[in-house]
Amino acid sequence: MFKKVCVLLAVLTVLAGSQTGCSSRPQGPKPKEKPLIGFSMDTLKEERWYQDQTGFVNEVKRQNADILVSIDYDNADKQIEQVKQMVAKGIDILVIIPHDAKSAATAVSYAQKNGVKVISYDRLVRNAGADLYISFDNVKVGELLAEAMVSRAATGNYVIINGPSTDYNTVMIDQGIMSVLNPYIAAGKIQIVKQVEAYDWMADEANACIIGLRNEGVRINAVIAENDALAGGAIDALSESQLIPAVPVAGMDADLAACQRVVEGQQYMTVYKPIHTLAVTAADIAVKMAKNEPVQVLDRISDGTKEIPYYKIQPIAVYQNNMASTVIRDGFHTREEVYMNIPASQRPAG
Repeated sequence: MFKKVCVLLAVLTVLAGSQTGCSSRPQGPKPKEKPLIGFSMDTLKEERWYQDQTGFVNEVKRQNADILVSIDYDNADKQIEQVKQMVAKGIDILVIIPHDAKSAATAVSYAQKNGVKVISYDRLVRNAGADLYISFDNVKVGELLAEAMVSRAATGNYVIINGPSTDYNTVMIDQGIMSVLNPYIAAGKIQIVKQVEAYDWMADEANACIIGLRNEGVRINAVIAENDALAGGAIDALSESQLIPAVPVAGMDADLAACQRVVEGQQYMTVYKPIHTLAVTAADIAVKMAKNEPVQVLDRISDGTKEIPYYKIQPIAVYQNNMASTVIRDGFHTREEVYMNIPASQRPAG
């Protein structure tokens, strides 16, 4: 997959930074022979972010560039301060995973005013005019989640567990979910009995949502969760009422625990986002932009006030029957890890 990305990078060319037009912000000094990349991360709470960090850092180093990494641990104010510190240390480009899609605009503005280009990584910084946004097709993620559910439960009561609104990905994912569900809702086939926002992606909130509905006697026919931690919280609650696997649950990120639940029949599906592709591609683009070399963009997205380049990577729906050809084939998790709770005699061939 990375080879395809590399070929794509060579096909169309847009000069890094050209989207800012006649910007009045300083352009900074001529890039150093060995550029310094700043990587501002929000958290390492979820398993996937370790893979983002490892893939990104390793690729930057492989390309003979230096890197500074900061982690704000779910603190928007701390992230802004960390960005200011990295700018003071002379970074050539900032790659930021915002904790808060809105407040992170302050960090983007500060970096750009000091001649530092900015890439918004995975999560879109709103109203900031970042130089580039690289992520997955988040609307498609929502479509895959909803399509999976209607293929299993085309009628009945649905619960949707969104991530926090501070992460703009949740808005785009929800757009995709509703684009699929709306015709079923309009036809009276599907009813959304509960839609909640889980603060900071906390699994406990998904768990409490399901327990609350069960205590009220509400029948649940399907659960769409916007990540695998939330899916896990919902599954734990449904399991207490012996409703797993009867009630299908969908999640996102292909976390190891989720992949194990999928092959064990507890979770219906997960959306796999090839993290290594995202991390390596983002690192490659960051180094090129730091050197003022041309990079490729195919799409654009509105951040609320500006249209900015959007490098889009496609997500993949993962079920029991394609686990081996997706997650395992890519080395995201090993076969032994995924099937560790299933006796060897009961594992599929391959």
